[in-house]
Amino acid sequence: MNIYVSNINFRAREEDLQAAFEKYGEVSSVKIIKDKETHRSKGFGFVEMPDDNAARTAIEGLNGFLLLDRNLRVNEAKPRPEE
Repeated sequence: MNIYVSNINFRAREEDLQAAFEKYGEVSSVKIIKDKETHRSKGFGFVEMPDDNAARTAIEGLNGFLLLDRNLRVNEAKPRPEE
């Protein structure tokens, strides 16, 4: 399952997110989205977990979780609308 994570502290690293999600199961990838010009975090990212049940548990457990002084917002990622 692909999970959308927002309200990420700009100081957070992908390793920080991975450590939080790994408490709930295997994490296959973590990506914090960065500005193309400044390479600064945009404050959101995606986490992929191969086990949907573990992913749902992680969403429930981490939505509102305090990570580096910011409460994460965690939801199942929605597919991008086709243009």
